[in-house]
Amino acid sequence: MATYAIYLFTFLALVSSQAFASDPSPLQDFCVADMKSEVFVNGLVCKNPKEAKPEDFFFPGLDKAGDTSKNPGSNVTLVNVDKIAGLNTLGISLARIDFAPNGGLNSPHIHPRATEVLTVMEGTLYVGFVTSSPDFKLFSKVLNKGDVFVFPKGLIHFQFNIGAVPAVAFAGLSSQNPGLVTVAKAVFGSNPPISDDVLAKAFQLDKKTVDWLQAQFWNSS
Repeated sequence: MATYAIYLFTFLALVSSQAFASDPSPLQDFCVADMKSEVFVNGLVCKNPKEAKPEDFFFPGLDKAGDTSKNPGSNVTLVNVDKIAGLNTLGISLARIDFAPNGGLNSPHIHPRATEVLTVMEGTLYVGFVTSSPDFKLFSKVLNKGDVFVFPKGLIHFQFNIGAVPAVAFAGLSSQNPGLVTVAKAVFGSNPPISDDVLAKAFQLDKKTVDWLQAQFWNSS
């Protein structure tokens, strides 16, 4: 009996770890987010399905290009659960990414809660991701129109327009709220700032250089 209990406990632990490894699965056809609810849960509270309407599953405007005039020359239009309430519990979101010509960059960043699959619609992008310790291996590729590339969940990745014309890509993400951590902004633009002693030692820079880098991000906020 004791052995059976151990096996049962182990099985349940494994199943539970898989169940909580991604967004919660729906237990009904849909769970439209109640944006007015003051209840705080892991995700968003459902509103009464009888009150759902077509607009809860709709977002207009991904045909329109984003403004890429500001540094670093890209614009991300994210369609997540904040934009489509009907995405709640469905574990998916979408983004349009516009790039300025000759160097428009979607800076190195992480999605802590989502894998990303990206499709180039126009232009030519140099893209890549870096694996975790101990290898820190770069996987990179030049993508043209119609090409697809996958960025695994939680890994640093980027997209860079190496063409002379604007580029456009669409990305699917495996979370209703994938999250975003832009590496440079998180490190040098945190609030409050990380000690320049810490950053100088971590990046092997002098503190004046660290202070200058921090100023760039604070001045652009």
